[in-house]
Amino acid sequence: MTELISLIVPFAGTTLGAMMVFFMKDGIKESVEKGLLGFAAGVMFAATVWSLIIPAINSAQAQGQIPWLAPVTGFALGIIFLLAIDSIVPHLHLGSNKPEGVKSGLSKTTMLLLAVTIHNIPEGMAVGVAYAGAVSGNTGINMMGAFALSIGIAIQNFPEGAIISLPLKGEGMNKGRAFYYGMLSGAVEPVAGFLTALVTAQILPFMPYILSFAAGAMFYVIVEELIPESQMGEHSNIGTIGAAIGFMLMMVLDVALG
Repeated sequence: MTELISLIVPFAGTTLGAMMVFFMKDGIKESVEKGLLGFAAGVMFAATVWSLIIPAINSAQAQGQIPWLAPVTGFALGIIFLLAIDSIVPHLHLGSNKPEGVKSGLSKTTMLLLAVTIHNIPEGMAVGVAYAGAVSGNTGINMMGAFALSIGIAIQNFPEGAIISLPLKGEGMNKGRAFYYGMLSGAVEPVAGFLTALVTAQILPFMPYILSFAAGAMFYVIVEELIPESQMGEHSNIGTIGAAIGFMLMMVLDVALG
């Protein structure tokens, strides 16, 4: 039951963020949005290292494998996986008018939603495999460490929910629909988390590969989306400062609770 609740925690963060559409009259200021995107990048980067790569190395060592082989392989496969999805699924990033992926007749709103959904897949995978790693006992992750990862991702999901719903309202969508789309963007996380945990529990020897696979997928999102979007427009250091704060917060959560 605890594991199920923890899989839902990141989705709750997105939902609470999307609810800001009911309380904020205007959209998010550009400087604030940059800071929040940088913050999300920092949280995810710290989680990639402390919650995924290091446990992948520990798991490989515990199973008598070459310590670096599985983590490197899984990391590369995670990047390739997200690169393939990014190249195929039609989507539109915030602040851009040029869709990516295959050509389609989808609306701008749908493509924005798909962009965030792609982004959230590796986050859900990370939480699921972290809990599977805690259950296996050979990764260095304990239940509190897995829960810390859930909390960290939920914290960075809060501004992401707002960043989706508020611009939709600004484009003329009513508050209810804007909230719905913002919330829906995070619905993939508990699904991806549950499926990843279920698969990992059945093939524990592949634990280091799956941990690092999630890390590679998250790393792709950080470099491809979050960092560039936090630096768009007029030059500002706010995105970099936000990334540093997010990194430190996730590091403290992981070390203190893990």
